[in-house]
Amino acid sequence: MNRTPVVFIHGTWLHALSWESWAVRFASRGFPAFMPGWPGEVTAARAMHKPSEKLAGIGLDVLTDHYAEIVRSFEIAPVIVGHSVGGLIAQHLIGANIGRAAVAIAPAPINDIPLLASPPRLWTLGQADAAERLVSLSPEQFHLGFANTVAAEESHRLFERYVMPTPRSLLADLGCAGGVRSPRAVVDVGNADRGPLLLISGQEDLLVPDSVTRAVYKQYGDSTAVTDLKQFPDRAHSLVIDSGWRFVADYVLGWLDECGLRACPA
Repeated sequence: MNRTPVVFIHGTWLHALSWESWAVRFASRGFPAFMPGWPGEVTAARAMHKPSEKLAGIGLDVLTDHYAEIVRSFEIAPVIVGHSVGGLIAQHLIGANIGRAAVAIAPAPINDIPLLASPPRLWTLGQADAAERLVSLSPEQFHLGFANTVAAEESHRLFERYVMPTPRSLLADLGCAGGVRSPRAVVDVGNADRGPLLLISGQEDLLVPDSVTRAVYKQYGDSTAVTDLKQFPDRAHSLVIDSGWRFVADYVLGWLDECGLRACPA
């Protein structure tokens, strides 16, 4: 029997392995789960926090085309689940009628919505020389700005397993490094024919504050397509990988079921 696949798209400073627990959970509910990495992403290199230089020049256009091709390759249109910049890409794709449904978790902002300047201001990139093509986070920066709601020990464990440098060009495309935001950050929020969309925020998120996700949600107000918002209190940008990940994953599974999006189409 054909089953609805789920494609997971990770965000900046994380590796595709950040979805490993989600993939197991969704597979246990009958969804074939796929967590394709970015072009040039290498698992063994990530373990040393030194990804391939092929990753260094990647921008939002390359990532968007990469995942559009993957999503289109399935015989059954998949559900797209994205975190951070992956959430932006998920919205761009579903807005273009690519995919069956989308979930955008702590998504990088779309259209004209700014990413607010907020401590610890990781997007100023002050820790990296402008000539460096890859921007790294230290364990301390990760804890302060990414995993700020978990204990230091858990944050360190998450850092060691899931964190890798991110391309400066991608951050510039997102408007983080004083760059001009890429046209690929534009989403057709008025498309009434797209599949359902769920936006998720963590109310203690410092990288993509809850207020930013709520502003994104308001932009969909004129569309008759299904658009929902879920806010998780006391959760940070690490909500897809920290010890509370399952609460978020199970909420997504429940939402898919409510939308009639089950592993086995009727």
